[in-house]
Amino acid sequence: MIDPDGYRPNVGIVLLKDDGRVFWARRVGRDGWQFPQGGMRSDETPVEAMYRELEEETGLRAQHVEVLGATPGWLRYRLPQRFVRHHEKPVCIGQKQVWFLLRLVGEESAFRLDAHEHPEFDLWRWVDFWYPAAHVVTFKRRVYEQALRHLAPLAECSCSISLREQVWDAALAGAG
Repeated sequence: MIDPDGYRPNVGIVLLKDDGRVFWARRVGRDGWQFPQGGMRSDETPVEAMYRELEEETGLRAQHVEVLGATPGWLRYRLPQRFVRHHEKPVCIGQKQVWFLLRLVGEESAFRLDAHEHPEFDLWRWVDFWYPAAHVVTFKRRVYEQALRHLAPLAECSCSISLREQVWDAALAGAG
């Protein structure tokens, strides 16, 4: 499903632990790490797509998480030209995403990266809240920054911690 502007509707998931760290996973067969994310089906709401993607990519179900909030509207990123499949119609030039902040309320033993027939990830770890914005593939960094900046106050309230901007600045400095 591609919108008239060439963007594929998608959901992204920031999964938060009580200590303020977030779930960070490595894509199967690649060196790239990212948050869980995936395309929406034409008959799904963003919330329905989020729960489906959560289960497919992490093995977690609704009872393992608490939804803390979401970004308002769509955040967009364009794909680099080398990833645009010009031979497919309609042409997808990027993704538009609604990002959800979830808090893990279940046990870590509930994670199953092989829960789906075609696993997305082969390794995962907990990282500092701002780390992903500085370490995801370059063309996704602006969207990760936007999503995390919007979701940070919700994370701070949930975890009773401070996610200071200096931490974000330090993460960016280390990414250069």
